[in-house]
Amino acid sequence: MPEVAIVVRTQNRPMLLERALRSITGQTFVDWECVIVNDGGDAGPVVALIDSLPASQRERVSAVHHEHARGRWVSANAGVLATSAPLLTIHDDDDTWHPEFLQRAHDHLDAHPEADGVVSKVEIVWERFADDRMEETGREVFQEQLQDVTLADTLLFNRFVPIGLLYRRSLHEELGLYDESLPVVGDWSFYLKVLQRGPLSYLGPTPYAYWHQRVGVTGSQGNSVIAEDGAHARHDWLIRDEALREHVAEHGLGLVLYLTKFVDQRIVAAQEELRREHDLTRRVMVDQHDQTRHVTQGWIVRVVRFVKRRRIERAERAAG
Repeated sequence: MPEVAIVVRTQNRPMLLERALRSITGQTFVDWECVIVNDGGDAGPVVALIDSLPASQRERVSAVHHEHARGRWVSANAGVLATSAPLLTIHDDDDTWHPEFLQRAHDHLDAHPEADGVVSKVEIVWERFADDRMEETGREVFQEQLQDVTLADTLLFNRFVPIGLLYRRSLHEELGLYDESLPVVGDWSFYLKVLQRGPLSYLGPTPYAYWHQRVGVTGSQGNSVIAEDGAHARHDWLIRDEALREHVAEHGLGLVLYLTKFVDQRIVAAQEELRREHDLTRRVMVDQHDQTRHVTQGWIVRVVRFVKRRRIERAERAAG
């Protein structure tokens, strides 16, 4: 049995999928199996890409084809269930890894059997389509300031993405699979459960996972965080609302009802403070403007008087 299972989700993006397969087969760690879940896309290009691999790599790559699109988290679960390795990772078809990602992540978990998973710092790669290739336009490290992946931080928003995580299959046995009812943010929903067990460590400050994003690209070629921004916001709130209802069902409205008003008062107070600061800033600017105008006007008056006096002096000298 291989040590690591790699799940790749794809749909009609052969150029990106080819790059993802280069990322996977270029790993220095070679004890892996990979399943490509083709979610309702054309099967031909997927099969052709697998067939083009060298025999030693081709025998470790398989494909699951959905006749119709079933969603990204149904696809993720299909990949999880189609593999058997004790360590899991999701490598989406538009992302890539540093060649040492799997080796470093595997070695960390091997040295820390108590750890549920390990996270690489993630580098965002901004790119755009340029004819028949992808052109990189910039890079930035995502959440560079964080030292650990904690529940407290992740409650606000997702602090890492699937390309940066290697985790133990046993988590699914204890916590269940990804929530297939969610069109987006299924990773965040699952990570919230994982992080309730304890924080995850980073491999270090160096990014070994690359999250590719394409601004302005929609449809099947887009990145979901950008192309489906509205869906992310909606399901973020739905997840929070479900968690709130579960809490209220067990503990009642008391503390939540109090905190809602408390937070509202704090927000109102903060807004009032901002308004006062704005008003103060505006008054200072007006005063400075008035002072400047007063100084300017005084200077003009003095100049006019000086010019008049010189004219009078010249006239008197001419008369004398």
